[in-house]
Amino acid sequence: MGKVLSFINQKGGVGKTTSAVNVGLSLAVSEIKTLIVDLDPQANATIGLSDLTEKSDKNIYDVLINETDITDAIAKTTFPCLDVVPSTNDLVGAEVELVNIMAREYQLKTALKKIVRKYDVIILDCPPSLGLLTINALTSSHAIIIPIQCEYYALEGLSQLLNTFRLVQRHLNKKLVIGGVLMTMYDSRLNLSKQVVQEVKSYFKEKLFKTLIYRNVKLSEAPSFGKPALLYDASSNGAKNYLSLTEEILQRVI
Repeated sequence: MGKVLSFINQKGGVGKTTSAVNVGLSLAVSEIKTLIVDLDPQANATIGLSDLTEKSDKNIYDVLINETDITDAIAKTTFPCLDVVPSTNDLVGAEVELVNIMAREYQLKTALKKIVRKYDVIILDCPPSLGLLTINALTSSHAIIIPIQCEYYALEGLSQLLNTFRLVQRHLNKKLVIGGVLMTMYDSRLNLSKQVVQEVKSYFKEKLFKTLIYRNVKLSEAPSFGKPALLYDASSNGAKNYLSLTEEILQRVI
């Protein structure tokens, strides 16, 4: 049965979607059957994979709100081992619409039950909030991966995320664990980056991934071409960083 991993941080701009997309493709090129589910109303993962993905009439909003079978929302990509459940800005209203649905925290988990045995890994790209979409992701997951930006206030709001994690762990998903913490946008020229890594390491200890995702222009450019960095420029430091991270995730989490 597939491992379900949530890439989560309610703070925006930390490289969450970039990490989800690039790890997903890195797994797929290693012939590990992978599904990426875009749970963000901004649909950044969907856009970032658009050059590889077949068009789909259905999306994650239809699955969560209209009870569409998730198999009908899965879009194939040009990689045999990578599928995507796309998002749309219709998902903006899902937070409100989910409130009136019975067992609203389990909508995604129920949907994923139909396909979880078909994949080795299912990656959930969470929205930058701690609303019902994120709660659904946490309830469905085996582990969470927390990307943190190497900048001032890196740990700001993290206590709120960890509190939500513990509440879900206690009441909705007792098997949920922290799979790892990932430092993104690292700049070796800046003392600040090194200080932030040390601060996060002192807090999370062995949960911190050894791999650092360096600040890299190719990582920023790739989504505008609808493809992950690994395809946009496989020789870039960003692509190499994510291949290294994927190896760590395979050893530690999957």
